Amino acid sequence: MKKITPVILSGGSGTRLWPVSRSLNPKQFLDFFGEHSLFQRTALRTKNSDDFHDPIIICNNEHRFMAAEELQKIKINPRAIILEHVGKNTAPAIAVAALEIISNNKKNDDVILVMPSDHIIRDEKKFISHVKKAMEVMEDDYLVTFGIVPNKAETGYGYIKQGEKLDGVEDIFAVEKFIEKPKKELAENFVKNGEYLWNSGIFMFRASAYLEALRKFQNEIFINCCGSYGKAVRDLDFVRLFAEDFEKCQNISVDYAIMEKAEKVAVIPIDVDWSDVGSWTSVAELSPQDENKNSLIGDVTALKTKNCYIHSQNKLVGAIGVEGLIVIVLKDVVLIANKNNAQDVKELFETLKKQKREECNSHAKVLRPWGSFETIDVSDRFKVKRITVKPKASLSLQMHNHRSEHWVVVKGTAHVTCGSKEFTLTEDESTYIPVGKKHRLENQGQIPLEIIEVQTGGYLGEDDIIRFSDIYGR
Repeated sequence: MKKITPVILSGGSGTRLWPVSRSLNPKQFLDFFGEHSLFQRTALRTKNSDDFHDPIIICNNEHRFMAAEELQKIKINPRAIILEHVGKNTAPAIAVAALEIISNNKKNDDVILVMPSDHIIRDEKKFISHVKKAMEVMEDDYLVTFGIVPNKAETGYGYIKQGEKLDGVEDIFAVEKFIEKPKKELAENFVKNGEYLWNSGIFMFRASAYLEALRKFQNEIFINCCGSYGKAVRDLDFVRLFAEDFEKCQNISVDYAIMEKAEKVAVIPIDVDWSDVGSWTSVAELSPQDENKNSLIGDVTALKTKNCYIHSQNKLVGAIGVEGLIVIVLKDVVLIANKNNAQDVKELFETLKKQKREECNSHAKVLRPWGSFETIDVSDRFKVKRITVKPKASLSLQMHNHRSEHWVVVKGTAHVTCGSKEFTLTEDESTYIPVGKKHRLENQGQIPLEIIEVQTGGYLGEDDIIRFSDIYGR
């Protein structure tokens, strides 16, 4: 029986949801609404249906361990996690997934369902029924997109105008045209017209049909993707694309590259309570609200306050007499914005990025494949960190040219390598790592290891590290 392979695109950075979403921990890996991250919700969408294979993941090389761990938590074993050295938008990303399918699937078992990893679909049962419906035109090599039935005049989405109904099938239409994000007046006309749908960014087609269309309309991308995939290196579940070829690909979406040019393009209108979670306004709309239309997340007390989204991770926030605000309070950043300017968070992010602010890249607590570290205090000549190492995990064997380190164990047992010596430290014991000395920290125990690290020296940047061996291949 033919099955569908989900292809989950996880290369975005979610800059409109800064400061919670950051380059090294983007929105798809965050839990905004409950038990699972957006990425996990996407992967779970097809898990319990016999109509689907295990998913293929396309993600940034820097996010590979995060993606793998997220899948492990929900007991999904991916067919592959394909790593992009640099993001080139959706057209090349889908191409390498299609090549993975073609190289491993039996003939005619190559249908793929492309889903962004950062969307919410609340009526998943209805969504799956629409996906099954699309199978009716796969043998005819149609490229299918799913258009969201709009419930308001939205200027933040592209639109699809549906054309004539396809012969012999119900509820599947030819695409008349794709439309860029419209002005408000035009968006209002689209909604009144009834023939226009939001462009969801969700697609379904045979991998072979997609590759043939790519070869026809974007042959250079086709050649470079074939070269990059053909020279890829496999490391456990990871498929590392050959960077030199992939970097030659044009940065272009599948909409521009293929869907607007191909002849056999169809759309299925769907009404499945969908959101792309594209701004803090959409997060607020999806979050529980009190009688004053406030969403208060964390330690927040509000008086005479209406229509606000206030999110605090570690501090008491008091709000009095304000309306229509977004307030995000983290350990290292506070964001205050009018809800009407929620889309401008991206502009603020770009401004901070030009200033080379570290707050664009990572949180005070930084995740690593072996655990995490959190900067507690920093000055010109010292930095203090809280380091947590997972059971049976290990940092790389490394050396620093500009700093020494003092380690104090506060929980668990540390196995330490320092030069030619190896020894064990337990709670309330400490050691000193001199400048230029090879060292490694390991947790060979069954509970998390926590240490306080005090760095001293003339340069304390994270790039002052020389790795000699690393089980995570960094």
